[in-house]
Amino acid sequence: MANRKNKTGKLFMSGSTLLYMAAVCSAVPVGDLLDRASQGSDTLHSLSTILSHELQDSHFPPIGRVIMPRPSMCHTSSLQTPNDKEQALQVSESDLLSLARSLLKAWKDPLVVLSNSANDLPHPAHNSISNKIQQLQEHSKSLGDGLDILSGKMGPGAQSISFLPYRGGNDIGQDKITKLTNFHFLLSCFRRDSHKIDSFLKVLRCRAANMC
Repeated sequence: MANRKNKTGKLFMSGSTLLYMAAVCSAVPVGDLLDRASQGSDTLHSLSTILSHELQDSHFPPIGRVIMPRPSMCHTSSLQTPNDKEQALQVSESDLLSLARSLLKAWKDPLVVLSNSANDLPHPAHNSISNKIQQLQEHSKSLGDGLDILSGKMGPGAQSISFLPYRGGNDIGQDKITKLTNFHFLLSCFRRDSHKIDSFLKVLRCRAANMC
């Protein structure tokens, strides 16, 4: 679960969990929901960045960097998205939220593949990696639930979803190099998309506050 307790036993919830709970209360302003959404997306991207760095250590084979597929091979690369903030500002708010939701939903199955593969990953930190992948799943699910409800407040355009099927299969490879390379590639794709989601939600938050 996304909820956590500290040493005093007090319950803490991630920003994305708070987003979902707050969204159920229809009186909560869209601006407040976007604040919580951007907190959740920031957590998601930060966690994926930590995971990528954890994999890019001395245990990752140099040949893996050579044979790893290009970013254009990511299963979400067909979705046309803004490349920077200036371009994002030219996209309607409903369409921008639709893009964020489409990217997030596209990772439901690939995150399962990463989770199932993490325990057998030929890496000394596979237990830590596995735990972080589970956290990614939890944060992704709670953020997605919140964005689904938020989309109902932002018009029909925000509720449309682009279908981005993952066709990579459940097997990331048989030998050590292939497993590490494919795992790292899939994670790098998620990191890229989580950065886009985070950027889009921050632009939406900026617009809601009339600061863009």
